[in-house]
Amino acid sequence: MHAPAGWVERDGALEREFRFTDFTEALAFVNRVGALAESENHHPDISVHWNQVTLRWWTHVRDSVTERDFELAARTNDLAAEP
Repeated sequence: MHAPAGWVERDGALEREFRFTDFTEALAFVNRVGALAESENHHPDISVHWNQVTLRWWTHVRDSVTERDFELAARTNDLAAEP
């Protein structure tokens, strides 16, 4: 399986950095990702630095990247495009 656009497999997880114009946009994106994560009961590691958000999707119980992680990474790309 291939990583969605913009994502790389690094240290056992799918990772991507997103950049926004400011903290408000970055935080709004994190909140959208949080809602997705809660609805799917599958939670990424999230790091926020002002206008930069780094996400890492991986399946903790398997300690690896699964098909579900690829799916949620692709869905996260869609969330980044939302206002």
